[in-house]
Amino acid sequence: MPEWLIEHGIGETRAALIDGDTILEARILPDGELIAGTVLRARLVARMPERGQGIVAWAGGEALIAPLPAGVTQGAETLVEITRPAISEPGKPKRARVRPARPDAHEGAGDADLPDATILRHTDADRLEAAGWSELLEEAATGQIAFPGGALDIALTPAMTLIDIDGTLAPSTLSIAGAKAAARAIRRLDITGSIGIDLPGTDKAARTAAADAIDALLPQPFERTAVNGFGFVQIVRPRRRRSIPEIVAMDGALSHARALLRRAERSPGIGERVLTAHPAVIAAIEGHPAWTAALQQRIGASIALRPDPALAISAGHVQARHA
Repeated sequence: MPEWLIEHGIGETRAALIDGDTILEARILPDGELIAGTVLRARLVARMPERGQGIVAWAGGEALIAPLPAGVTQGAETLVEITRPAISEPGKPKRARVRPARPDAHEGAGDADLPDATILRHTDADRLEAAGWSELLEEAATGQIAFPGGALDIALTPAMTLIDIDGTLAPSTLSIAGAKAAARAIRRLDITGSIGIDLPGTDKAARTAAADAIDALLPQPFERTAVNGFGFVQIVRPRRRRSIPEIVAMDGALSHARALLRRAERSPGIGERVLTAHPAVIAAIEGHPAWTAALQQRIGASIALRPDPALAISAGHVQARHA
């Protein structure tokens, strides 16, 4: 029977729904991540009454607010509720979106949507890795996911997450197999918001079967269009947090730094641990002293950080002083 597992890691919380040796669904919540439902106090720094919008700011962030809060003048503070987190995109980062909080609202974090689950400690057997956690992070970073007879190419765009399907199967067969693989990937990688799937051009029966496959494999709630004659279908899922591809691909150094710390706290051996990684990853760790302090506390040993520009950003490794 599928089982939810949760790790409260260094710098992030991880959750995965495991069925045997397969991750069906996963989530990553970096520490301090704004999620939908979070209520905080912010200052209205700009008004755009012609659009019914404004900009609010707080220590460490800002957001687009709509509608404008009634009776709040520019420069005044007000309580707001996050409706969408900030999304990092190349050259065009998207601000978080908020709305005026309810009159009875209190400041605090929103619902992280983490299920009741078995809590894993770093000293427990690594059940996430046994189910393919590293492979899942690689899929998120590269956007490349293979399935029998074909492959998915997942691309993040300002408008939506796009999934292209290609392969060697006959078009109708590839369309259905690709739709199944795309639905599984959307669930596994926690992809939400607007999603477009480009299926191979095919006949009406195959388009219907592909749509039925999506409905069967992707849990509600979501909305979708019919598959049009060009093989394109759009899906919209509620957006409460960043997807794993957005976290891993758009925030690469920090994401790989946290993944390296995860490996370090599970590394065998005795004595000092030497973490060797790309300079950007080492800089990300050095920029968070609390992370290194937490790692030293968990493993009961000192750590050393060693930058190596010859390494790929994902190729960091850990070595104990005494194996």
